[in-house]
Amino acid sequence: MPQLTCCSLLFLLVCICVLVSPSRGVESPQFTVVHAESEFEVRLYRESSWMSAPSREFSFDRATKQGFHRLFQYIQGANLNSSRIPMTVPVITSIVPNAGPFHSSAYFVRLYLPDKFHAFPPVPLPELDLKVDKWASRCIAVRTLSGFARDGNVIKEAEALAVSLRRSPWAGSTYSEGNHAYSVAQYNSPFKFIGRVNEVWVDIDESKAPGCKPSSVQVY
Repeated sequence: MPQLTCCSLLFLLVCICVLVSPSRGVESPQFTVVHAESEFEVRLYRESSWMSAPSREFSFDRATKQGFHRLFQYIQGANLNSSRIPMTVPVITSIVPNAGPFHSSAYFVRLYLPDKFHAFPPVPLPELDLKVDKWASRCIAVRTLSGFARDGNVIKEAEALAVSLRRSPWAGSTYSEGNHAYSVAQYNSPFKFIGRVNEVWVDIDESKAPGCKPSSVQVY
């Protein structure tokens, strides 16, 4: 796969800035809030489909940029149908510490597929190394963080979410108690400097959380 040059990176960032403008009604996954506290909330998301890009990079920053570049190519027509797919939010980078080579982190960068493509998403070109992830309805604990999500702060924010959960009725209810896996959701273009929205996500085990049962899900 060709390397991302400075010029192509600038073009990519401009495209993201245009495509992720809130005024354009960008589609996002649907959920309802089932629990809320000052430091976090728990959301029940309806079933959804995501296009996923695994990354072998050693840092969150590099993995996110590399994975999103491939996903952006996909939605711009690098698929067997040559279909152009609308940009959605958020872009999610899932992190599983110590799962990669030399005990590095494993990363998966995911882009939500619009409702139109949930059932039959266009097949990506093989060289992009992408696959579809179909998510059943699930509960997710969410902590909001401002500014830019970077290697230096996402781990601290994930740890803060874990501490908040341990102090709440949701203690011991996450799937990630053993491996500390979590995801970072990013909603803004790189050119938005004020009022940025990012979130740390951790999956909740429905069997340990009676409030996390599939039901009608409102749009947020």
